[in-house]
Amino acid sequence: MSTAATSFPERNAAEAADLALTTAAAAPEVLARRIRQRRQMYVGQVASYSLGASVLLLYAYDGVISMGVPSLFWLGGLLTIGTFTVLSEAGFGDRFEDHYLTVFQISAHMSLQLLFLLAVPTVGVAFLAVLFLIFAFGTLRMTSSQAMLTWGLATCGLALVFLASDLPIGLPVTTQLQRAASMLCFVLVIGQCAFLGLFGATLRKILYRRSIELKAAYQRIEELAELDELTGSYNRRCIMRLLDAEIEKSRQTSTPCAIALIDLDWFKRINDAHGHPVGDEVLRTFAITIFANIRPADCFGRYGGEEFLLLLPGTDGDAASRTLDRLRGIVADLDWSAFSPGMRVTISAGVVTLRDNDTADTFLVRADSALYSAKAQGRNRIATS
Repeated sequence: MSTAATSFPERNAAEAADLALTTAAAAPEVLARRIRQRRQMYVGQVASYSLGASVLLLYAYDGVISMGVPSLFWLGGLLTIGTFTVLSEAGFGDRFEDHYLTVFQISAHMSLQLLFLLAVPTVGVAFLAVLFLIFAFGTLRMTSSQAMLTWGLATCGLALVFLASDLPIGLPVTTQLQRAASMLCFVLVIGQCAFLGLFGATLRKILYRRSIELKAAYQRIEELAELDELTGSYNRRCIMRLLDAEIEKSRQTSTPCAIALIDLDWFKRINDAHGHPVGDEVLRTFAITIFANIRPADCFGRYGGEEFLLLLPGTDGDAASRTLDRLRGIVADLDWSAFSPGMRVTISAGVVTLRDNDTADTFLVRADSALYSAKAQGRNRIATS
């Protein structure tokens, strides 16, 4: 007869999934989406009460019940729905985690069914059938504690009807019209329960899809948290963490480990002469060039400003020096005139290998000392320490 079912399951499920993944401090667009979803639900409830009243009208036409019952039932449903609609439009429910006020809605609709069951027991089974539909809707929204509470209220109400009274609760099937009306009671309840089942399945699918999207977004956030926004290389925090890991791994496996602290020569002059946008492009091009010419096992990150740190696991000092000299030559040979005619970019690097007593700090201090030596010797060169 009546139900708290909502319409448009595909859209509402998407919105419900979005709301389930939203923080308590709901954004204005989320609040607007909630209101829109609740309006759709109330429209569905009005339609359900209208169908129920139509069935009662058939009983009334056949003389089983008074002609006033369908109208009172419909008006009672509208009054219940209208009350919650006013609360919804006023934003009353948005202050609660369950902004649908599910327990209150279920209790109100259930009370209405029990009231008409007591008032019109002749067709009482029709009202009892609707209780299943009301609780089917509730399972989509209720927590376990809410379910226990509403179940307890329903038990009390049914005990009042069945144990505290001797009303002859029935379902008229004497005439053909009565049998048709009784059939429609169950057909409508079954149909709306099936609709709720589809709604729930759609909601689960969208929640699953949203969880996949959230995992991908979280992974992307983690990646961004580790990368330098300008160059796409690891940021300082990440490259330092990788340095600690490589030092530990090198000692556990007794394999060599080398690092290189790389600096773009006279980079400040590039920024001053050509502007910071050109300087940014130079940094990006340099980073891409390094990425394209190092091993997958090597780690490259921005140490600060125009300084970069390159980790070379499993590499001894001679191999590391050759690698950096090769990279130095590649960078020097690039056609930088595409950014500005006559532009030339070179690098200097300090290369060091891990010693037994090195910490990450002392390792970097030695690399920085070697870099300073390379700059002192005229730049565009590699120095070791």
